[in-house]
Formats: sequence, C-alpha cells, structure tokens
Amino acid sequence: MVEWGPLAGLDGIDWAGSGHAYGSAEDVPEQLRALRSADAEERRRALNALYGNIFHQGSRYEATAHAVPFLLALVADPGTPDRADLVHLLAALAIGYDEAHLPDGVAIAAWRAAVGRTRAEGAEGARRRFDGWIAEADGEAERRVRERRRDTFDFEESCREAEYELRAYDAVRAGVPTLCGVLTDPDPQLRAAAAYAVGWFPEEASRILPRLRDLPATESVPGVAANAIVAIGLLGDAAQIAPLRAYHQGTDEPLARWAAAIALARLGAADLEVIAELAACMVDPPADDEAVPLGFFDGDLGAYASSSLVALEVGELPVDVLESVLTGLSRTSGPSAFAITDAALRLAFGTEALGVPAPAFADLPAARRRVVATLAELDVDTWKWLNFRELLRARDLPDDRAACRRYAGLAAD
Repeated sequence: MVEWGPLAGLDGIDWAGSGHAYGSAEDVPEQLRALRSADAEERRRALNALYGNIFHQGSRYEATAHAVPFLLALVADPGTPDRADLVHLLAALAIGYDEAHLPDGVAIAAWRAAVGRTRAEGAEGARRRFDGWIAEADGEAERRVRERRRDTFDFEESCREAEYELRAYDAVRAGVPTLCGVLTDPDPQLRAAAAYAVGWFPEEASRILPRLRDLPATESVPGVAANAIVAIGLLGDAAQIAPLRAYHQGTDEPLARWAAAIALARLGAADLEVIAELAACMVDPPADDEAVPLGFFDGDLGAYASSSLVALEVGELPVDVLESVLTGLSRTSGPSAFAITDAALRLAFGTEALGVPAPAFADLPAARRRVVATLAELDVDTWKWLNFRELLRARDLPDDRAACRRYAGLAAD
C-alpha cells in the first residue's frame, strides 16, 4: 500500500523487526491508519491498542519512537479526528506518567546524564552498585529481596529500555513546532492538549514560551488558559514571575488563579498569598473545566497543589497550612489520597522516620499526632493500596489500618 498524506512512508518502517510490549510491532501501522477512521469506535480501539503496546504501563519500546513522527503528522493534519487525544498520547510517549516529573518539570539534563552513565558503568559496574545496595539492607529478609533483584537484573535490557525512553522523548521533542502550531487551533481541547504537551520540553523553552506567553490573557476557555499557565511555570525562569504574579492577583477565574499559584511556586516565588491559595486547594479545590480539563496530574488539582507545597522549604510554610492539608486529606479516598498523604507526612515528619520501636503516640509532637490520627481515620479503600502503606512504612508508622488506629488510641471500627 502506498500511503499519502500524514501517513506517507508508513510502510517504509521495518515494523515487524521492531518490538513493543507484546513482541513484533507489525500491528502498529494498521492501528495508526485506524486513527483516521470515520468510525469513532474503531478510532477508540486503535488508540487504546497503542497505549497498550507502545506505552505499556508507562514503558516505551523500540517501536515507540518510530510511531511518533506519524502521530505528529496526524496532529498537524486538520482532517484527523480526535487530535487532542493524539497529543496526550504523544506527551505520554515522551515522559511516561507525568506525576513522576511534577512539580519541578522534566529534569532533562539529569535524565540524559543518567542514561549515559548507566551504559558507561557496564555490567560489572552495575553489579558492584547492586552489591553495595545489598550490603546496606536492613535485616536478612530485606537482603534476600535485594539479592533477588540483583540476580534477575539484565544489564543490556535495562540499558535498552532507558535508551528507548529517551529516543521517544527526543522524537516528540522534534515535533515541538507542530505542537506549537496547534496552540491557536479553533478546537479548545486541542489547544489545551498542546499547551500541556509543550510544557515537558525545557530545551525548547526559547521556542515555546513566546507562543504561550499571551495565552493566559487572551484565552477565553479556562481549561486552555490553566494548561498554558502551568506550562509557563514549568518552562520559565525569573522573567515570568512578574507577569504571572500580576495575572494571579488580577484574575477572578478560580482555575486560572490556581494555575498561576502552581506556576509561581514552581518558579520559587511562593509568597504568603500563593501558599494560601495552594493550601485552600486542599480543602476546596477549584472546579476543573469539564469540557477542557487540566492535563497535569490527570486533573487532580488537590494532588498537584500538595506536591507543590511539599517542594517548598518547610520553614516557609505558615502553621495553618498543615491543617488545610489534613482537611483535604480527610476528604479523599483511594489513589487520590497518595499525594496529599505524602504532603502531610513531609510537612510533619520531613524525611525522618520514628525508629523501631516507635515512641508512644502521646510523646509525638502535636503536628505528628494530628497527621497520624487523620491517616488512621481514612477509609479501607485507601488503606488497601500498597503505595499508601509504603508512605507510612517509610516513617516507621503502622502500615495496617487497625494497628494505626490502636497506635493513635482510636476505637476499632
């Protein structure tokens, strides 16, 4: 088949010889073609398949970078349906899950250095690093777990995976002009997706920021403006602080004010007004734009505000910030509690663990007692998650709900 238009050259790729999560990537061309189908259900299935095979649980593969130029070409073509969905896929292919990079943004220099360092140390260097990690294990059980990790570690596979991720990132980075080009598209969902996506490429900031700078003041759709403001914070420097502060103080739109507070915190300009805005979000987050939602942190405004507060120096925070965080925490459940739990623990404990055995609950400072009691009151659906329990375990707090309630002197329920 000879392809024309955005998929020209599709059959020139050795897809069968390229891999994804399930082996050969020979199914990818038909999935890319299906993204232009007139049948919405066929397009949905194709998009889901691509998320499953070239972005399987956040991993990227050899075929991922090969698919990116065609996805970018589809985005650039106004005849392609659902272009906003494709931009979000491209962002995912570039960075994985975005919470891993927030609130600071993509530390691309460190990422590139880490990939190079991994390859340079060689298999023997990696084994020595594992041996040192094993020697630091706390107890025999932990030592055995770490030994199993070392013995099943495949150095070459690890290097390839790291290199595939960086190749995918650079492939999407090459499409920054395309993404900037749709920032003024008539479709607000596409504009918002593009504003979200360009925020992950600090090496292209000089190209991107001039396209984003005027959007907050000129954009009529709150969700588009909010995505643009957060992206400005991720890409900007001190020169962006004054206009962002003026915008934060001058707008009455709650979502835009929240986004400006996030951006100012990222840029190290979190005064008491900004801190109060972020803390208030723990209690009563502004409503996301249902038609054009925030892309960052999967639209969880409270979790994003939590991570931004945690990134500040604890000494900068007013005392009542912890109370706001705990009020927000008490209203969450399940995975949405993870980021706010992390914020509460960092505010009260820093990085300190209590030690084993833990001191009596009554001997803890008041702030720590408030945090533990709030955690103990969270529902069973939150406590069933390993991610949540590991946050407590890192502080030597009980990682079982019933045990935590006993420790806090609360009645069984």
